[in-house]
Amino acid sequence: MKIKISAIILTLLFTINVSFAGVLKSNAETKRIPAGTKFTIKLQNPISTKTSKNGDYFSAVLVDDEKTPTNVILPAGSMIRGSITKVTPSRRFSRGGVVYVDFDHIVTPNGKQLPLDMIISGKINMNFNGGLYLNKGYGEALGENWNKTVEIATNATEYGMDIGEDILGGAARILTVPVCAFGGAIGGGAYWIGDSVADMFRKGQDVEFNQDENLTVILTQPIDVPLN
Repeated sequence: MKIKISAIILTLLFTINVSFAGVLKSNAETKRIPAGTKFTIKLQNPISTKTSKNGDYFSAVLVDDEKTPTNVILPAGSMIRGSITKVTPSRRFSRGGVVYVDFDHIVTPNGKQLPLDMIISGKINMNFNGGLYLNKGYGEALGENWNKTVEIATNATEYGMDIGEDILGGAARILTVPVCAFGGAIGGGAYWIGDSVADMFRKGQDVEFNQDENLTVILTQPIDVPLN
C-alpha cells in the first residue's frame, strides 16, 4: 500500500514539474539582436593611453532605444560595463599609444546581465589583435612627410603657372614654372628632412576617449534579450 501511495505521489510531482516547466518555457520570450548591429553609447569614464591602467573598469550607457516595431528591447540608458585589458603608452619615433578594450556585459531592464562582444568603430584604427590606435610609428610618419613634400612642390608649380599666365599672355610660364617648381622642390625637401628628424624624437599620438563622449560600437556576436 505504501509503495502504491509513493508511486502516485511521485507521478503527481512529475506531472506538476512538467506542466510548470512548460509554462515557463512558453513565457520565456526573447528577441535576438544580430551581429553587425551598431549602437551609440556614452562613456561614463574616460579611456586614455595617458592615464588608463591595465585592469581599469569603465561603464557606458545606450544613447538610443534598441527596439522593434512592437517592443523596446534595450531602452536608452541601459548600462554597459567593460574593462581595459592592456595599455601601451605612446613612445618616441612617433609610435602611438595602443589600448585594448573589453566590453563585458549589458544590464537588461529586468536586471539580467548579458555578455557582450563589441568593437569601437569610427575615427580609430584597430590592429590585428584588437588594439585601438591612431598612428603606427616612424614609417607612417615618413610617409605623411613625403605626401606633404609632394603637396608643397605641386602647389609651388601651380603657383608658377598662375603668375606666368598673367605676364606676356602666358609666355612667361616658360620661366616662372621651372623657377617655382625648383623652389617648391627645395622647400619640400627641407620640410621632409626637418620633420623626419623631428619625428625621431617626437612621441606618437595617444588614444583618448573623454567622459560623456559618444562612441559608435558594432556588435560582433548576437545577443538574445529576454523580453519578460
